[in-house]
Amino acid sequence: MSNDNSLFRPDLLAKYSANGPRYTSYPTALQFRDDFDPADYLRSAADPGASSTDLSLYFHIPFCDTVCFYCGCNKVATKNRAHARPYLAQLKREIALQAACFDTRRPVSQLHWGGGTPTFLSHDETAELMAATREHFMLLPDAEAEYSIEVDPREASPETIAHLRKLGFNRLSLGVQDFDPVVQQAINRIQPLEMTASVMQAARDTGFHSIGVDLIYGLPHQTVESFSRTLDTMIELAPDRLSVFAYAHMPQLFKMQRQMDPATLPSPDVRLAILQRVVERLTGAGYVYIGMDHFALPTDELARAQAQRTLHRNFQGYSTRAECDLIGFGASSIGKVGDVYAQNAKDLPGYAAAIDSGKLAIRRGVRLSADDRLRGDVITQLMCNLELRFDEFEAAYGIRFAETFEPELERLRGFEQDGLVSLATDKLEVRMAGRMLVRNIAMVFDRYLGQQTLERFSRTV
Repeated sequence: MSNDNSLFRPDLLAKYSANGPRYTSYPTALQFRDDFDPADYLRSAADPGASSTDLSLYFHIPFCDTVCFYCGCNKVATKNRAHARPYLAQLKREIALQAACFDTRRPVSQLHWGGGTPTFLSHDETAELMAATREHFMLLPDAEAEYSIEVDPREASPETIAHLRKLGFNRLSLGVQDFDPVVQQAINRIQPLEMTASVMQAARDTGFHSIGVDLIYGLPHQTVESFSRTLDTMIELAPDRLSVFAYAHMPQLFKMQRQMDPATLPSPDVRLAILQRVVERLTGAGYVYIGMDHFALPTDELARAQAQRTLHRNFQGYSTRAECDLIGFGASSIGKVGDVYAQNAKDLPGYAAAIDSGKLAIRRGVRLSADDRLRGDVITQLMCNLELRFDEFEAAYGIRFAETFEPELERLRGFEQDGLVSLATDKLEVRMAGRMLVRNIAMVFDRYLGQQTLERFSRTV
């Protein structure tokens, strides 16, 4: 067994690198069924036993002014801002339809706008959508909730940031990806440092609770040296949270990725060297490594939640609000209510047709089995708290953990020999060297992986 418990082990990262889920849900969206009955969702929404659970609201705004070549999100690229008007009207109708399904005395403690580019909407339109939300749902006061929005610094002035704060948003997520101008040109995202710095300063000036930034490694023309410069600049800007994603090159699924020359992508060895530099720079600068590709300052709510074992995962990634029922609004959005996942129509015409006819736009989904609930809980605990305490699952599910998961624990012996996990009779712990491979560890407990193609998922490293 290896005794090396350092965070970065290139030999192990290379050995275990594979395609796998990010586990923002379990089962993953690939298991959602087209013959899903929306009545299952309605029954879960109306369940009186859920009245003690807070609500989380997610709004998908699919529009972008320009397309970033690396992007795999569900989006509509257009410079015609008028396209937002009918979509906004449909969102408002959907808010009313969803509110009618729930006890709206249940407080909303989390809200997130994603995309696309939510700031594609005008100031008046963002105000209109937030007003409609407050009309139908009870949003908790600022100090008691997390209201976040994804912002593109290329089209968000300091006035925009001040406007969003007045609407109630208190957490900002900024897309940056890379500060290097050669990389920006290759990915069709020209974003000078001044734009990002201006937005971050405006967010601090207006009292946002937390600022998060997304970076991507593995993009065209990136080198260890060039990305080191981006990291040094980002450390100076000092966001509260950083997500440093591995670029997933899947041009067969995302045709815009074909605009990039694959010969300019860094080799696997260079990608690993960049990742090593990320870990060294950020942890050396005082960031806590949360897991997978997330870092946070010790003072940030994300780091505090992990320390208190209250960290959670949902479709926006790591979350500080566990056990909320999640309602999804907009094309392609996914909700989770009770034991049901439900996804709206992905295409705008299909979404619009349903909402305009007075019906929810749910097209796919799944009701969790007892095994799904158990395994989903195991995977969530691994991804968030980096350990499994067997007695907690035995008390909650009436099982003997070692017996129920005997094959999985046996498979983990190889991980243990490589120094990635520690196995005891009463618990499983992810060691420091295993944090970057926590997706691989979680995959051991996923009973669906043998039934589907892993090529639909991104690389774990």
